[in-house]
Amino acid sequence: MDFGSTAVTGIHASCVEQLREHYDLENRPVKICEPYQMLGEVEEDLAEVMGIDTVGVVPRNTLFGFPNENYKEFRTPWGQEVLVSEHFNTEQKPNGDVYIYPEGDMTVPASGQMPSNGFFFDTIVRQPEIDEDNLDPEDNLEEFGLISEKDLKHYRDELDHLEGTDRAIVATLGGMAFGDIALVPAPFLKHPKGIRDIAEWYISTAARQDYIHDVFSRQCDHALQNLEKLKEVLGDRIDVVFLCGTDFGTQASTFCSPQTFIDLWAPYYRQVNDWIHRNTSWKTFKHSCGAVETFMENFINVGFDIINPVQCSAAGMEPRHLKEKYGDRLVFWGGGIDTQKTMPFGTPEEVRRQVLERCEIFSKDGGYVFDSIHNLQALSPVENMVAMLDAVKEFNGDN
Repeated sequence: MDFGSTAVTGIHASCVEQLREHYDLENRPVKICEPYQMLGEVEEDLAEVMGIDTVGVVPRNTLFGFPNENYKEFRTPWGQEVLVSEHFNTEQKPNGDVYIYPEGDMTVPASGQMPSNGFFFDTIVRQPEIDEDNLDPEDNLEEFGLISEKDLKHYRDELDHLEGTDRAIVATLGGMAFGDIALVPAPFLKHPKGIRDIAEWYISTAARQDYIHDVFSRQCDHALQNLEKLKEVLGDRIDVVFLCGTDFGTQASTFCSPQTFIDLWAPYYRQVNDWIHRNTSWKTFKHSCGAVETFMENFINVGFDIINPVQCSAAGMEPRHLKEKYGDRLVFWGGGIDTQKTMPFGTPEEVRRQVLERCEIFSKDGGYVFDSIHNLQALSPVENMVAMLDAVKEFNGDN
């Protein structure tokens, strides 16, 4: 079971607080480990009682470009007292909306907005006017460079802290997610240049493929050089690398054709995966929401070992079909409970039934890590979260 090792397998801070209270754990403010989605840190005592088998190592900086350090108190729009980084600098507008700033620098335009009735931040697109005749791929490469000694030290220190853990270590390395739409607007940059509007980026994958190839090719060159350095630090101390969160699916279909994936993305994914498999024992983790059954063969062909979040509610993503067709070649990491309908709106018994069914299907012959479909969201009833965890223990014979 995994909850909390990555930014796509986490738990909203409000849910962490509810779970801590339910299990009678020490009453203390939840630390925000991922401010973009307001995910809460799953501390050791909660991980133990939940039965979590993983632990994460994440980059030094958050999605807003600042490190989590020197925590301070913050009252969320939903009224929860949490702990946030000292660089988590916000402004609340008269209507209650909260704005957050890249690198905590309030002298530049805000890069994230949390509505007054919201539970996480939305990216503010700061797209400069596009000059079609003078587009420069370097403008979309500002965030992709050679890894610094400071960042390498961060990974080394984090692994030293985890020395002796019996949990699988999942490392998020950064810089290897080609065209991840959460990253394209660059909420971590003060003044992003290039193509940063989400719609414009999707248009570019069809209309400006030469430009995208230039960006991906240079990004891949940096990634391969960084892997050389990261291997020296990480060695065999990690088990899984979360490489890519680029979504290819909608609820009903895909953002592009399989052939576009093969032409535009596959060459770069293959280079990264091949390097890792030649030089390390790490397993590579690919995240893609949506109806991506038609992409599964391609994910396998470019070398991914793991697929997440296994969005079974999307078209073509029927669990039994996925397991029977791809289960001998892909690890399914997720899919354990639907977080769109069953978790927020079902009964505890409905949650139990779905979890037991998914465990039965996906765990056959191994190759399954239980997790919800993406992060556990705010407003998830605590009795349903507990029913989910109890059902996993029931399936494993731990009750």
